Amino acid sequence: MAQQEIEHIHLPVRGLNLHVAQVGKGDLGTVVFLHGFPEIWYSWRHQMLAVAAAGYRAVAPDCRGYGLSDQPPEEEEASWDDLVADVLGILDALSIPKAFLVGKDFGAMPAYDFALRHPDRTCGVMCLGVPFSPHPSPLDTMPEGFYVLRWNEPGRAEADFGRYDVRRVVRTVYVLFSGAEIPTAKEGQEIMDLADLSTPLPEWFTEGDLDAYAALYDKSGFRYPLKMPYRALHRRPNQLAAKFQVPVFMVMGEKDYTFKFPGMEAAVRSGAMDNFAPDLKITYIPEGTHFVQEQLPEQVNQLLLGFLKDHPVAA
Repeated sequence: MAQQEIEHIHLPVRGLNLHVAQVGKGDLGTVVFLHGFPEIWYSWRHQMLAVAAAGYRAVAPDCRGYGLSDQPPEEEEASWDDLVADVLGILDALSIPKAFLVGKDFGAMPAYDFALRHPDRTCGVMCLGVPFSPHPSPLDTMPEGFYVLRWNEPGRAEADFGRYDVRRVVRTVYVLFSGAEIPTAKEGQEIMDLADLSTPLPEWFTEGDLDAYAALYDKSGFRYPLKMPYRALHRRPNQLAAKFQVPVFMVMGEKDYTFKFPGMEAAVRSGAMDNFAPDLKITYIPEGTHFVQEQLPEQVNQLLLGFLKDHPVAA
């Protein structure tokens, strides 16, 4: 199945036109893919074709304010509730009664939240790199140069990114985020200074892939992506009483730099998620980095297809 078979549509959802890529007939069900930063629908290209070939319908939106989707009004605060409501709006617009959700990076958060709020519309949830957390992660133990703290500061990333074209910004973030160390600037240094054009792209990421990302971010810019997720993280609600009624599958690359966030590895390995997800499976990919679905697509596809097969959708 060739990539050109992926169809692109715009759906009017809650006052915005959201861009959605889709492929596959969906005889066995629908899989909705939610991207992270600096990702886009295209981040899921390998998984979309794999699930479509296996008999599912793959649906991958560009998050509001990203890529080919409309920008929310500038004065509007970025809200996690909007992302959950957008998923519901997409399912309704496409007349999909229920779907599997696959989330990555900050896309995992609306995937988890949607499953908790709409279990009747959810077949199961698979998330890459981000465990379910009942409360926002404490990042105040991190050094001042930690990229999340830097990008949380209004104007700082805008000035840093503004020195370069979009392609160079996406390239740098991909290089930094595919490493095993947390991107952290020293005093007098900005995040974009942590890599330059002599730093090679990851071997699994081509110049053509970079062109695809750059074209999409050229359209959206970084105004909203900095708001969501970086300037909205502190507004994640506490969900101490959360209880998933659907199967949850967490996949963690052991070389994902986020695994080194304060308490992250301990939380994943200690079984803390068991308290919230009675039907939980966790799989580790030893060589997996932050972009594991692009880095090791065959492994991720195998895990995803196994999860779908283990939870057939009742006709």
